[in-house]
Amino acid sequence: MVKSRKPLFALTALGVLLAVGLAPVASAQDKVRIGFITDMSSQYSDGDGKGGVAAIQMAIDDMGGKLLGKPIELLTADHQNKADIASTRAREWVDTQDVQLLIAGTNTATALAMGQVANEKKRVLLINGAYSSNITGANCSPYWVHYNSDTTAIARGTGRAVLAQGGKTWALLTADYTFGHTLEADVTKVVTDGGGQVIKSIRAPFHANDFSSYLIQVQATKAQILGFANAGGDFMNALKASEEFGLIPQMKPVALMVFANEIEALGLKQTQGLMFTDSWFWDRTPEARKWTDRFFAKTKKMPTSLQASDYSSAMAWFQAVERAKTLDADKVMAELKAKPLNDMFGKGTIQPNGRYAHDMYLLQVKSPQEAKGPHDFIKHLQTMPASEVWATKEEAKCPIWK
Repeated sequence: MVKSRKPLFALTALGVLLAVGLAPVASAQDKVRIGFITDMSSQYSDGDGKGGVAAIQMAIDDMGGKLLGKPIELLTADHQNKADIASTRAREWVDTQDVQLLIAGTNTATALAMGQVANEKKRVLLINGAYSSNITGANCSPYWVHYNSDTTAIARGTGRAVLAQGGKTWALLTADYTFGHTLEADVTKVVTDGGGQVIKSIRAPFHANDFSSYLIQVQATKAQILGFANAGGDFMNALKASEEFGLIPQMKPVALMVFANEIEALGLKQTQGLMFTDSWFWDRTPEARKWTDRFFAKTKKMPTSLQASDYSSAMAWFQAVERAKTLDADKVMAELKAKPLNDMFGKGTIQPNGRYAHDMYLLQVKSPQEAKGPHDFIKHLQTMPASEVWATKEEAKCPIWK
């Protein structure tokens, strides 16, 4: 009687596991699953979103669709710019789908929430669209790679260039959340160290509908420079409102964080002359142009630096896994940090704090007269070496950077 009941119990238990969705962990061993969580529907979605999904899928295709002999499956989700959604989905994927790699798109708060899951579950987290320099500073982790850019690099790149042109007094219009606060602090330090002054920082809520009350405060500063310490739709709406309010050309606008898709959307007439710092542009090298052509053929859109880094970071992880011959996060991270990276995105090394230290580029928007075609709107002014733009060990204060 006892022997006959054991198989029945085992089958019943298996049925319960299947019913509650726990069984996929076992089946997941037949595939390598990776999870990408970004803004798919709100103000940051054009810069990453579905284009980021396409870029990562290109990396999977370039691997022949397999890793360590197993099919690669890409899971995607929209975090709606809410940290709790990002955290819940990341945890669910690891627990029920055995996801081995997490990729964080736009928004610092959501990336940090995913990072906590990565730490707990010992999974590598590639961070491409979150820019707070604290990610590889006090908040650093042995499992995180901050791949694209951060607030320290863009503050040093654009801030120093504007100071060199005589822009000494600044007013900052800041997005009132983690990314904006960090960018505000990094820009203020660059301006102050360069002999300038941030007269006032005015913080506007994320996804603000009306900037008029904030622009009145900006106008009262009588500063030379209006620095936009925001991004995405907030930047685009704030720039338009500033022009309508008459602040431009009374003040010189400085885009501290802007992407190619936003320049295209606003048009050259409105953005001509804007200087900005970015990690990548599609005319950077022949390899970058070739990859851009592939991306455009797939999406009918030109890629942003975020989407380029989505591809590059995924490929870097795939190649590190192949070299390590394992999915073990500690061994894969060791491989990522051991070998210099060099591809269509950039060239550099991953520092002990997880920062991918590559060159950055000071760019400027062309005038309509200078543009030779619909996608020809960026001038390359200066290449800034990695050694000049990223935080040093002493500045980062990362506890794992010994």
